[in-house]
Amino acid sequence: MFSKEESRLLRQEFWTSFGKSFPTKWLLYNTKTKGLSFKFHLDTKSALVALDLEDHLENRIKHWEKLCALKNILLSDYLPDAIYDETYYLENGKEISRIYLPLEHKVSIYNKNTWREVMEFFNKNMTLFEAFFEDYKDFIKG
Repeated sequence: MFSKEESRLLRQEFWTSFGKSFPTKWLLYNTKTKGLSFKFHLDTKSALVALDLEDHLENRIKHWEKLCALKNILLSDYLPDAIYDETYYLENGKEISRIYLPLEHKVSIYNKNTWREVMEFFNKNMTLFEAFFEDYKDFIKG
């Protein structure tokens, strides 16, 4: 397998390559909504784009209800295969609410042959996710 240092360097190379291939200023944590952030995820088995709600429960529920009210719009106009998961557990055991879109192919951060597919998936779907958020952010934040 890879040493910690080799793994770190491969991850760094992937994200640097992604940034150079798709030089976009992504929202990610800069949604101006406490506890709501966009995420890219790539590990040794899968890739996904996500909108995470990680705030305290009361705020999480408030935003989740608003996102659920917009579910038909998100699915029909932006990301038809997005998955709503009100109770999602991160690897560290933390419970969040997540709307995400997984890449349906087996990919790996360690397999450079899958990087182009992942980068194109990230770019296309995060662009759509952010467009949805931009169009409905006043409702979501309100």
